[in-house]
Formats: sequence, C-alpha cells, structure tokens
Amino acid sequence: MLTNIILGFSVMLLCLMLQLVLLVYALHYYFKHRFQANSSSVLPYLGVISGVMLLLLVGNLGQIGVWALLFMSLDEFSLFADAFYHSAVNFGSLGYGDIVMSKEHRLLGALEAINGVLMIGVSTAALMTPFKDAIQISIKAKKTRN
Repeated sequence: MLTNIILGFSVMLLCLMLQLVLLVYALHYYFKHRFQANSSSVLPYLGVISGVMLLLLVGNLGQIGVWALLFMSLDEFSLFADAFYHSAVNFGSLGYGDIVMSKEHRLLGALEAINGVLMIGVSTAALMTPFKDAIQISIKAKKTRN
C-alpha cells in the first residue's frame, strides 16, 4: 500500500506541474487575446474562451495519459487504449467498474480520482476569469450604448 501511495503522489505532483504549465500558458493566451473581442456582444469572446478551454482540456487529457502510462508500467493493462479509458473513467470520477485493476494497485484508481477532481476544479476556476470579463465588458458596452 505504501508503494501505491508513493507512486500515486509522485504522479499527482507530475500532473500538477503539467496543469500549472498549461494553466499559465492558457492565461497568457487569454490576456494576450482578450482585447480582440472587446464588444457589446459576448459572442466574440467565445473564440478566446474556447482557446483557453482547449488548452486546459489538453492538460487534463495529458494527465489522463500520464496515469495510463503508470498503469501500463505496472502491467495492469496490455493496451494503451484500455489504460487510457480506465484512466479517464478514474480521472472524471465516473467509476464505471467495467474494467477493474488488480487488488494490488486499485488504490491508484482512487488517488487518480482525487487528482482528477482537483485538476478539473483548477480548470473550471481558471475559466471563471474569461467568463467574468466577457460578461462585464458586454454589460459595460451595453450601458454606454444606451
């Protein structure tokens, strides 16, 4: 069990670093492009927000891939597609149970679920700035127009 906890926390730290790199890049992208969508409509912001969301999604998919590689290295899966699917189910906290890891490593699935909840939460929080700005700029533009 201690080995699984050490492996799980190590992968969680790696995933956190990946998330932080892409989060910084996504926010940099947002602050660089947000003024291109300055209008009374929220629609021009959709492209900028979509770009931010895409970068954050890449980060989450990358983390799912890291966990899948760990599962494969522990000989839990022979096909990467199965490992990635199982990892995505864990990361998203769905827990289908159609594919189950051995008793020896099943604690890693729970650790990945904790990691996924935290990282999806970070992604959601990062999207709040673009959404908030889009709404505020739209409201301000409508007030000055009237």
